[in-house]
Amino acid sequence: MSRQAPMIVLLPIVKETLERLKRSRTLPQHLAERIRIVLMSADGALCVAQARQLEVDAQRVRRWRKRWVRREADLAKAISNGATKTELERFVLGILEDNYRCGVKPKFSEEQVASIIALACEDPVKYDLPVSHWTPQELAAKAVEKGIVESISVRQVGRFLKGGTVAAAHVALLAQSQTSRPRAVSGPSARYLHSVPRSPAA
Repeated sequence: MSRQAPMIVLLPIVKETLERLKRSRTLPQHLAERIRIVLMSADGALCVAQARQLEVDAQRVRRWRKRWVRREADLAKAISNGATKTELERFVLGILEDNYRCGVKPKFSEEQVASIIALACEDPVKYDLPVSHWTPQELAAKAVEKGIVESISVRQVGRFLKGGTVAAAHVALLAQSQTSRPRAVSGPSARYLHSVPRSPAA
């Protein structure tokens, strides 16, 4: 007897985001496929039926259904924190993107990445930070302070938020600020490291 696949229930705003991304002509094929898996799963389609329609292995369908379900709580948190349309798209693409390539073990887990993105959707004022918008430096420092990661570079935080498929971060989420030599941030004392944003590199 086969195990029942995890159930997916989409909030209207999430379904709207997925449908909008599915219609994008610039979305990579692997992401379009995974979006279709989530949408078809929410409509009640069985993994085997989806696999036949998408011409893929059923195990692939199960894998991405499970991945989505594991991150639903983080997605809901981002929405409750007032994520904008652009931020929500980035979050969805982050869930469905590959963790690593070429067989290299990822340094950060799915849960850590999700927690950093969810943190970026919160208001920095909530943490008594002297900035109106998050910068990569502030996010890296706060992720370490909250114990999400032991250490993380400013550049890596930027990669998580940009996701590779979104051209640029939304200004309300992330004040783009890159130094020529991004430094790893570690320890609670790094809270205010690089607190003054610099101009983006040309």
